[in-house]
Amino acid sequence: MLKPKVSIIGSGSVGIRYAYSLMMAHLARSIVVLDIDKKRTEGEVMDLASCMPFVSPVDIAIGDYPDLKHSDIVVITAGAKQKPGQSRLELAKQNVEIYKDIIPKVMAHASDAIFLIVTNPVDVLSYAAYKISQKPWQEVMGSGTVLDSARLKLLLSKHCNIDARNVHAYVLGEHGDSEFPVWSSAMIGGILFKDYCPMCNKCNIKTSLPDMFSEVRNFAYEIIKRKGETSYGIGLALNRITSAILKDENSVLPVSSFVDNYYGVDDVYMSVPAIVNKKGVRELLKLKLEPEEIDNLKKSAKLIKEAIRSTGL
Repeated sequence: MLKPKVSIIGSGSVGIRYAYSLMMAHLARSIVVLDIDKKRTEGEVMDLASCMPFVSPVDIAIGDYPDLKHSDIVVITAGAKQKPGQSRLELAKQNVEIYKDIIPKVMAHASDAIFLIVTNPVDVLSYAAYKISQKPWQEVMGSGTVLDSARLKLLLSKHCNIDARNVHAYVLGEHGDSEFPVWSSAMIGGILFKDYCPMCNKCNIKTSLPDMFSEVRNFAYEIIKRKGETSYGIGLALNRITSAILKDENSVLPVSSFVDNYYGVDDVYMSVPAIVNKKGVRELLKLKLEPEEIDNLKKSAKLIKEAIRSTGL
């Protein structure tokens, strides 16, 4: 039986942080990294290879498309970078053109792999990968709002002085400006947040929650403003999704998935809770949303669809 193999297309900050987290988590036995900048990629792989004496055995190598053969997961981080002040959706057309070159090459050598899309805008690019590859939608997913949801849990945990692992909350919709929190199902230690807040009584819920989510939504922009890119958080978020796939966990994660007949939303990729296992997305879970949350879902879907249409897909 072949050991788990993960191939990464794109050796920029996100791809390399992800490769490093894969090594530390001992999830893959073989890691292949591809990038058009071969010299830089060689340097990154050499640097990672020097970690071998400190981790469980793993083969890591620079490769090309034929080396994708037998990959369990192909993770695509390649694409134009988001600039300070630029929205993720503004990147759409440029990166779709890049995917029109990448996806057919991946299909030629690793058509059976699960595709995990990371390039922004991730919902548009996930849809592009699905359409260009013609793979079953279940085998093509985006990193979605896994990281956004983690950031919301972080801020809620700090606000309430509760371990973040005991906070359960989702950010859904677009991975971008139209994303929204699902406050109606947020929980702390099994207690609905809307019930926990009156018990805690430490803040004005009407002002604290909107302020908190505004910080979540602007998190990436603030990081990019200061250091030019985000990579550590998304690297670990990808590691979490990878674990769910390779270990066949049936974990519930808000990855970007093909949505059809979901509160009237269809034919679009966006983040909703999905059961993720070795076959990709097993199924989508339909949360009971409040009317305002349903409106937010539809508004987010409309914006993503407009961006998809603007690319000519």
